[in-house]
Amino acid sequence: MSRLNFNLMATASASQARAGTMQTLHGPVRTPVFMPVGTQATVKGMRVEELRSVGAQVLLANTYHLLLRPGPEVFRHFGGIHRFMNWDGPVLTDSGGFQIFSLPKERRITEEGASFRSYVDGKAILLSPEVSIATQRAIGSDIMMVLDVCVPSTSTRDVAAKAMERTHRWALRSLAAREDSPQSLFAIVQGACDENLRRESASFLREHPFDGFAIGGLAVGETKDEREHFCGLATAMLPDHLPRYLMGVGTPIDLLEAVHRGVDMFDCILPSALAQQGTAFTHKGLVRLRRSVYKFNDVPIDDECSCYTCQNYTRAYLHHLTKASEGLGWHMITQHNLHFYGELMAEMRRHIIDDSFAEYRLAKRQEITIVDRDFPTNSVQTLS
Repeated sequence: MSRLNFNLMATASASQARAGTMQTLHGPVRTPVFMPVGTQATVKGMRVEELRSVGAQVLLANTYHLLLRPGPEVFRHFGGIHRFMNWDGPVLTDSGGFQIFSLPKERRITEEGASFRSYVDGKAILLSPEVSIATQRAIGSDIMMVLDVCVPSTSTRDVAAKAMERTHRWALRSLAAREDSPQSLFAIVQGACDENLRRESASFLREHPFDGFAIGGLAVGETKDEREHFCGLATAMLPDHLPRYLMGVGTPIDLLEAVHRGVDMFDCILPSALAQQGTAFTHKGLVRLRRSVYKFNDVPIDDECSCYTCQNYTRAYLHHLTKASEGLGWHMITQHNLHFYGELMAEMRRHIIDDSFAEYRLAKRQEITIVDRDFPTNSVQTLS
């Protein structure tokens, strides 16, 4: 029996889009849901009070980074991440698998685990499935992830197959290492861009008592069409009664298309990363506030948005802060972007429950892919 008690409330007609609820150790979560990325036990520049104000339901923290600093002993001392960072809502911790993938010249992977040197103090570290789960147990996250082997989505079949098979073995070791912890544990479907491997991975993992399933190894080299195809292929192979999580994706159109294919959970650094560049998401597409055309633009980022930034500040002021590299600009645009993502997910949920998602999707995909609609360059661009 799942530790999350996932309840599927509705599935849209002419779509695989789903609306549900799940019960974590720190409260309920409504799906589909976007999880702001709090790598170092903080969403960059955001206080937890502000995260609550933008409607964040779940935060994502990074096991790899938190293992190295401050270390599991700190979380044990404080009784977990929730008290440590003053966040009383659910937390999901990734396992460190993607960070291993990101350090190809600085790590060595064997059956035992991944060996590398800490960027904090140079100490030799072995991140095994058991160490990953022990760290996540110390962190006290509501949802833990198995340690997986991530390879580029364009890898050869042989490379992808070996990584997938090791991911399966590590998943079972992660499951055993959880023991009797009440924390939920998700497995990760791998297989790169190979249909047979993706099917094999989903078929193997769904036979074991995981509380949910993630789709990994996407947004690492494949095209948008390939990502959507393999996302849909994976969700079709996964059980209906458990949540599905697409890792590290993405733009608003990515979320819309993945929800259409039956995904329930998402995370991505884009709301904050693009905010640092002065880029905001709106109901009328992307706005790039660094452009000089916004210097005298005396309107909010998005006149349909109720966030604190849009209720109090103009595009002109945010243009100035961005051009001056002032941290306040990054902060306020991040706040807006996270609010936009939260509202987008809530809007999709309403249309799923009302069974109007298919029509909504067709209209929304045109609306959210435009770039600088109010001040186009030579022609209106789109964000694919």
